[in-house]
Amino acid sequence: MKFLNKMERKFGKYAIQNLTFWLIGFYVLGYIIEFTMPNVVSYLTLEPYYIMHGEVWRLISWILIPPSTSMIFLIFMLMCYYFIGISIERVIGTFRYNVYMIGGILLTAISAMALYGINYWITGKLLIGIGGYYSTNYINMSLFLTFAVLFPNVQFQLYFLIPIRAKWMGLIEFIWAAFSFISGNLAERVAILASLANFLIFYLSTRNYNRVSPKEIHRKQVYRQQMRQPQGVTRHKCAICGRTEKDGDNLEFRFCSKCEGNYEYCQEHLFTHQHIKRS
Repeated sequence: MKFLNKMERKFGKYAIQNLTFWLIGFYVLGYIIEFTMPNVVSYLTLEPYYIMHGEVWRLISWILIPPSTSMIFLIFMLMCYYFIGISIERVIGTFRYNVYMIGGILLTAISAMALYGINYWITGKLLIGIGGYYSTNYINMSLFLTFAVLFPNVQFQLYFLIPIRAKWMGLIEFIWAAFSFISGNLAERVAILASLANFLIFYLSTRNYNRVSPKEIHRKQVYRQQMRQPQGVTRHKCAICGRTEKDGDNLEFRFCSKCEGNYEYCQEHLFTHQHIKRS
């Protein structure tokens, strides 16, 4: 996408290296707050009502709220999240990965505030209690969908026992999101749409449409045909010393007209060899 390329040339130097590491650090801080000061967590949620009443830190603090999981799978989840994050960053680049993650956070915050404003405009009532539906869970879901698109055949050990490829886990994540969208309330649906919109923007803006052009298809067909040909086969070989064209770029080979049969010689043995007669 030309717009992203221009933005990267202009602001790429400000991109945060290894952003996943810092996000995991926020999660660790969130877990510490959750276990040591559980009452503080309610002051971190993305609650538009309280934001409009001066608690503006909620626009950022909600990313501290970690995904709910047991302590047994906590370390495994963080390691998996780090692996997925750095893998995507290496493929799409640090700047685009920053845009993806920060864009997902901004889209979620904007969607929450927009839902609050639209509801107040339609009903004239203040919408309270939707902050709990906005978390990084759906952003992480979109991140895994991106990983499944980029690395569909990477294999995970589900529950440390069941081998499953990333593409099938991505499909399961998508089905779960669809089920949550159908069964959830309006706030949850908006949160899911915000995360999926972030994934679709990434997918459409980074997709290489030249791969489906006729010229590119022909190039790939020619390449596959060349790869099917036997490797290591030579066109010329000296009947005396056995050297081939691979032994030197300056070697020349000729057939001898006096030998009975198809015998080829290099320039050193073309005039010094003993002619072969079938009789």
